[in-house]
Amino acid sequence: MPARHTTAAAARAAVAAAAHATKGLEAALRATAPAEANGTKTDGRKQRWQQHKEERRTELVDGTLEAVRVLGADVGMDEIAAHIGVSKTVLYRYFTDKNDLNTAAMVRFIEITLLPRLTETLVEDVDEFTMTRGVISVYVQTISDEPEIYAFVTSSNYASPKVLADSEKLIAQVVAYAMTDRLSDRDLDTSGFETWAYALVGGVQLATHWWMVERRLSQEALINHLTMLVWTSFVGITEVGGSAELFIAQEHPLPHFPSDAAPERSADG
Repeated sequence: MPARHTTAAAARAAVAAAAHATKGLEAALRATAPAEANGTKTDGRKQRWQQHKEERRTELVDGTLEAVRVLGADVGMDEIAAHIGVSKTVLYRYFTDKNDLNTAAMVRFIEITLLPRLTETLVEDVDEFTMTRGVISVYVQTISDEPEIYAFVTSSNYASPKVLADSEKLIAQVVAYAMTDRLSDRDLDTSGFETWAYALVGGVQLATHWWMVERRLSQEALINHLTMLVWTSFVGITEVGGSAELFIAQEHPLPHFPSDAAPERSADG
């Protein structure tokens, strides 16, 4: 696949994806906030107070992320409050429980750390292979840089399955936008883009999660293995023009392995 000569189209797609993602993140964040006591229409003062509460809530979430970095993923509400410099009562004024705080922390981490890094990589003026490896590298590196945050926001004890699923959806949407922009002008059948985006994101996330726990290989090796998997998928897809029907209709013998192609040695040599 040839390198692109302009990033304008890629930038538009990535920005659009980020805008959609940010709206989703904001909606998730609002959904976790304490509900108003009644459903009456808010006046100016109430709106200003609501804005103040959201800003204060964001400050507390940022403080929580810093507490987790310093104190570890198993930090409790008392320790978080003490690290931030507030009472636990203040935390419970803005968050119903640790599940609520955990959800807000996850949304915030994706919003201010992971998503901007992915978007920045997607708009670089590079060939598709470099971009593919770059996106995988950014995801793995971001998670590796924040092991305590990652463990905290994905904890099975506190993480919301819905928000976890929503976060995966947001990242998949960003990837789907990039795939559409990069490949849709090459006479490909684009009907599988969304499926492939979810499959790729899910596979990379699960492999990275396994790696964070087991650490059986180096970070570089993980990135290389994932890049090989994703890139060969892209190559196979483009070879059939994105047509699943054409792919299924073909014969699928295993290719020759490198050892099969090695030249035979002579009897005397």
